[in-house]
Amino acid sequence: MNNRLYVGNLPYSTNEDELRAAFEEYGTVTSVSIITERDTGRSKGFGFVEMSTEEEATEAMNAMNGVQFGGRTLRVDRARPRGERRPQHRDYNDW
Repeated sequence: MNNRLYVGNLPYSTNEDELRAAFEEYGTVTSVSIITERDTGRSKGFGFVEMSTEEEATEAMNAMNGVQFGGRTLRVDRARPRGERRPQHRDYNDW
């Protein structure tokens, strides 16, 4: 069961309460987190929303993907498990 959604292309000014309010229309939001830069605390422009059920997550994903939010077009997908992420560094041979 995957109730966790990736929300990309967020306006940098968006806070967690605003993101929660946008997704609550589609069901119960159990958690919201906006990812921030470690040094500055500034938003990286993406976050995660967890809904209470997979059905609510599907409905929210379908409804919110491509929607204008704060002047930007949201990208909403199922969040991938941590082990499936791409490496965060480059090999010097790639340059």
